[in-house]
Amino acid sequence: MENQPYLSVIIPSYNEEKTISKTLLSIGEYLKKQAFSYQILVVSDGSKDKTSEIVNSFKNTIANLDLIDNQENHGKGWVTKQGMLEAKGQIRLFMDADNATTVDHFERMKPYFDKGADVVIGSREERDAKGAKQAVPQSFFKRILGDAGNILIQIFAVWGVWDTQCGFKAFSQKAAEDVFSKSKIDRWGFDIEALALAKKLGYKINIVPVFWINNPDSRVNLKGYLRTFKELFQVWYWLITDKYGIKK
Repeated sequence: MENQPYLSVIIPSYNEEKTISKTLLSIGEYLKKQAFSYQILVVSDGSKDKTSEIVNSFKNTIANLDLIDNQENHGKGWVTKQGMLEAKGQIRLFMDADNATTVDHFERMKPYFDKGADVVIGSREERDAKGAKQAVPQSFFKRILGDAGNILIQIFAVWGVWDTQCGFKAFSQKAAEDVFSKSKIDRWGFDIEALALAKKLGYKINIVPVFWINNPDSRVNLKGYLRTFKELFQVWYWLITDKYGIKK
């Protein structure tokens, strides 16, 4: 693409051969109807299945589709950072490969960017944004862990945001480069870190409600939650000791 696209949609992916086709078709169908230019960027995190092969097979039918095919697994945070920094768009949106929140939710974000916003995130929590819904509520176990974890997240990193983990977040080019050039977390805690950095850098976090479809095959388990809490305290420590090099 010779000219800078307005929107880049970044899709971090790991072993998503069962879902990536439907997601790409949905994104491509929506974006081709829009008045703005765009890029679709899939970042494979060392997938061992046919994820990359499937993405490549769509390049002739889905416009402006690109693939970064990492040979090793690094973690969702690592590949999201890679995608956000290598994308070309004026606005850079990352979303889940299973299409848990569909790309048309960007329509709720765009008015904020039109008014000069730099960070707009989706939330599944009514406490963040009226109208947020979940197709199937998460299990009691996940809800309890999520609520307890969010209290800690607000205390130590991102006050005022009830849903830091929704995988539907958009940044202006400047904010994306400022935030992700400093991020250090490679795995599940990267969302917390990105929002904490955005706040530390002085960016206002705007929130829109989303309709979210729970993935029954989610790879986030108890070990993943515990690791996220560990990463939360790493972020907190790095912030208070200025390991990010932000003098504010």
